[in-house]
Amino acid sequence: MENILDINAGQSYLESEGRLNQSISDLTVAYFEKETNFAIQRTNIEKGYSILEEIQKISWADIIIYHTPVWWFSVPNSFKKYLDDVITKGKGKFYGSDGRSSKLNPKLNYGRSGLLSDKKYILTTTWNAPLEAFELEEEFFKGRSVDDGVMYGFHKMNEYIGMKNLFTYHFYDVNKNPRIEIDFLNYEELLNDNTSVK
Repeated sequence: MENILDINAGQSYLESEGRLNQSISDLTVAYFEKETNFAIQRTNIEKGYSILEEIQKISWADIIIYHTPVWWFSVPNSFKKYLDDVITKGKGKFYGSDGRSSKLNPKLNYGRSGLLSDKKYILTTTWNAPLEAFELEEEFFKGRSVDDGVMYGFHKMNEYIGMKNLFTYHFYDVNKNPRIEIDFLNYEELLNDNTSVK
C-alpha cells in the first residue's frame, strides 16, 4: 500500500478561478482512488488547513503531488505561505539543521540534512506561457526549461527536505491555446509509468 497526498495550490484571483488546478487535482485523486493498493488524502490550500495536520499528512505520505499555477514566475502567495508554515514547523520531522557542521567544515554539505529521503514528489504547473517560450533560444526564457528555471528553487526546496522528484508535468498556454484533453492523457500516462499502479 502506498500513501498519496494531493496538494492543490490553485487560487481564485481576478479572472483566474483555479478551475484547471482543481480539475488536475480531481483527476489525480480519481486515478488513485480506483486502485486498491493506494490510500489518498488531499489538501486544498485555498479552503484552509491546519499546520499540524499537514505535517502529519506529509509524514504519512509516500508520494506528495503538488498542483500549482505559476503567477508572476513563482507560486501563488497562498502556496508560498503554506510551504513557509508547514515546512518551517516541520523542523525535526522534515529536516534537521542546514546540513553543515561548524566543527568539521561550515562551508560544505549545506542542504544535506533532509529527513524525508523515503518520500517522492510529483509537480504539475499551469502556465499562460506557451512551451515555445521556454524551448526557443530567442524567446522569453532563452531555452531554459521550467524545471531548470522558474521552478528550480521549488525543486531544491524538496531536495532540501530529502525528497526525490518522480516527474513533473507542465500545462502550457492554458488561456490562448489550451490542449487540456491531450495534457490529461499525457499526465495519466506519466502516472502509469512512475507509480506502482497495477
